[in-house]
Amino acid sequence: MSSDLWSFALNVYARPGVEDACLRLQTAGANVCLLLCGLWLEQRAVTCDEQRVSLLRTLTEPWDAEVVQPLRTLRMQWKTRAVDDAVLKGMREQIKSHELEAERALLSRLEGVAQAWARNAAGSTTWLEELAGAAASPNRDALQVLRVAATGT
Repeated sequence: MSSDLWSFALNVYARPGVEDACLRLQTAGANVCLLLCGLWLEQRAVTCDEQRVSLLRTLTEPWDAEVVQPLRTLRMQWKTRAVDDAVLKGMREQIKSHELEAERALLSRLEGVAQAWARNAAGSTTWLEELAGAAASPNRDALQVLRVAATGT
């Protein structure tokens, strides 16, 4: 298992079915970085509780709303036009790079908060459901895809 959250996230995301599962969860309103952090915490056998979930959400929500989402929105707006416009295509790739860097910064911040949380023998397998919120119930199969992928890291 990768010890740092960024490496763990890259390894999990590269596994079959994970990108699709993440996009489904994202479309349903879940934050993929938060879910990847939850997977990492489950793999590290860290106990999930309301205070920790709240802390991770409080850290994630403003960064996502003010940094990640505006970059993603702009990138998606340019998708069709960039097909026929080489300059716009290059700019779109730059935006994509900035979006990825913003997600990496968020994962680093999440890791910084959660890294000190002690492991325990019982661990917790509820991080994904808690962090997915309303997106969890209709997407249990997508959460399972993530869990299965994480066991192979």
